[in-house]
Amino acid sequence: MAGFFNAVSACLVLLLLMAVGYFMGARGWMTTAEKKFLSKYIINIAVPANCIVGLLNNLDRASLARAGMQLLSVLLGVGVTLLLSMGIAVLLRLPRERWGVFATMAGLSNVLFIGIPVCTQLFGEASMPYVMLYYLGNTTFLQSAGILLIERSGNRGRKPEGPGRFLLDVFAKPPILGVLAAIAMLAMGVVPPGPVMRFAGYISNTISPLALIYCGFILYEVGLKNLRLLPGLPTMLVVRLAVAPLICWWCGRLFGVEGLARDVFLVESALPVVSQVTVMAGAYGADEEYAATGACLSILGCFVTLPVLMLIIG
Repeated sequence: MAGFFNAVSACLVLLLLMAVGYFMGARGWMTTAEKKFLSKYIINIAVPANCIVGLLNNLDRASLARAGMQLLSVLLGVGVTLLLSMGIAVLLRLPRERWGVFATMAGLSNVLFIGIPVCTQLFGEASMPYVMLYYLGNTTFLQSAGILLIERSGNRGRKPEGPGRFLLDVFAKPPILGVLAAIAMLAMGVVPPGPVMRFAGYISNTISPLALIYCGFILYEVGLKNLRLLPGLPTMLVVRLAVAPLICWWCGRLFGVEGLARDVFLVESALPVVSQVTVMAGAYGADEEYAATGACLSILGCFVTLPVLMLIIG
């Protein structure tokens, strides 16, 4: 029961932080300009600093070998969930402008803006290496299959891209570069100077509150009165918040993932819709309102399902 009450307490803190973003939007103190700034700051500066601090403080050379098997379990779990979501989208006979959006929403989770605050609240800073491993697997599918699915749902095509461009899109992202830099330093036994680590620590500590304020402002933008269960969204919520962690658990058992890594992966797999889906839907001419509504409903839904998940995993 301790895990359940810890999760309820953590969710209450998260809701209060999101309420700050909603309140700032309602008062006009935060606009789309500030939202854009927060997104760029978190992804390009705060998360890379968090990767370096989290991995160097909580991993060593001996744990790098285990990290390879853990990453494989993440890749398989996300891949299977995405394939299942595509099949369900076909069975539901969703219109073209929603088909790829549904599959991407159900298949991929919000590892950064929701995942980091949730896992640090539930498990502490020791969870960060496993959060970053899950992010690496999740973003690989987002930048490949996710973009392709949403593009095919939209009416604004893009120029064909080769494998070189795909690899650049994935591995040139600051969070991934932060992960790779930290892994390289671990392998070589290099530790950055104390002032550098303290600086990275200060920057890292800003992620959780700012990410949740960002999510609260998104709820304000969509409007709580406009949230409704559009066709397919109830099924999407079941897959995203309940089926995905079951698939993750099975893949973890297959690859022998146990302990804190297993618990972090389970929580990461049961998180809301990845925030980039709404942005990509608008960019490619897919159903942006459908994506935004699904994202907001999944944020609210996870505050019910997460305590139950913590009760199950103990």
